[in-house]
Amino acid sequence: MPIRLLIVDDSALMRRQLSQLFEAQSDFIIRTARNGREAVEENRAWLPDVLTLDINMPEMDGLTALAAIMAERPVPVVMVSSLTEKGALATFEALALGAVDYIAKPGGTISLSIETIESELVAKVRAAARARLKFGKGSSLAERLRREREERQTAKPAFVRRSPAAQEAEGLVIIGVSTGGPSTLEEILPQLPADYPFPIIVAQHMPAAFTGPFAQRMDQLCALNVVEVNRPLEVKPGTIYLGKGGADVVVTVRAGRLLVLAKPEDRRYLWHPSVEVLGRSVLEHCEVSHVIGVMLTGMGYDGADAFAEIKRQGGRTIAEAEETAVVFGMPRELIERGGASLILPAHQIAAQLINWVNT
Repeated sequence: MPIRLLIVDDSALMRRQLSQLFEAQSDFIIRTARNGREAVEENRAWLPDVLTLDINMPEMDGLTALAAIMAERPVPVVMVSSLTEKGALATFEALALGAVDYIAKPGGTISLSIETIESELVAKVRAAARARLKFGKGSSLAERLRREREERQTAKPAFVRRSPAAQEAEGLVIIGVSTGGPSTLEEILPQLPADYPFPIIVAQHMPAAFTGPFAQRMDQLCALNVVEVNRPLEVKPGTIYLGKGGADVVVTVRAGRLLVLAKPEDRRYLWHPSVEVLGRSVLEHCEVSHVIGVMLTGMGYDGADAFAEIKRQGGRTIAEAEETAVVFGMPRELIERGGASLILPAHQIAAQLINWVNT
């Protein structure tokens, strides 16, 4: 069945480039809009299956349009943003408003090299068209924001910072996540208390310019400290380590200490920071029976083999359940390999991580 795609961009060149890119596929019907106002109108009248949405546009910008779309007729949206820190911050705001995914323009606001992201963009739009919206019909934006404010106020006592931990960690949590990841991580990690004793390493598929701002955003939300892995760091309790984009994140042992560091992307793998590379380094350098692997939403199969091996060697693993996964690709691949100790919806994962600390 054809996918009805609405392309929203104020640049006539970008609209033409994106239209030609998707018209070359056999399964898309295309319409375009020049700004956020037109996007809201087309979403109401044409009923597209998925949108690509620019952020900076006249009359109505992409974030304002996204809020209106999610309040009136929620539909999967892939944000098309600039590869800058400002673009990253706007993208995370868009994901919080309900966008499914994003892709960065390779050449700035008006990209003359769109072919460099063609395969990734097509894959993301196809996946988004089938994605599960976290905030669907019947849940208005105002209601969702009010609920999130109340939840943060209720959880406020957990946001007291702990002093730097001097003790060695008795376990390690590794998390693999892709499409839908930022909002899912924002749902899970802030539930962990400041004294959670296992360090956490996250491999989230993300560009290099985005992981620093995302680490800062998560550090504001979490009781645990959140840092980007942009240099070798000793792995200690009390910290969440976010793999730097444009690289792979791995653990190693030096002078008897477990370190986490960024290394150049391993071209044998399709996605980066690679969940599979992280998992293999943990298998090599850690006592696997003390490792917890968590596989969250994302398309593809990155990390499924390594996480399944962690379970086979005595570690424990969680696969996010289909009912909450934005895209059920990565968790499904782990489940099909027999690599999931438990299958849980996102809102139950933090409680299970806490429970396993004591068992």
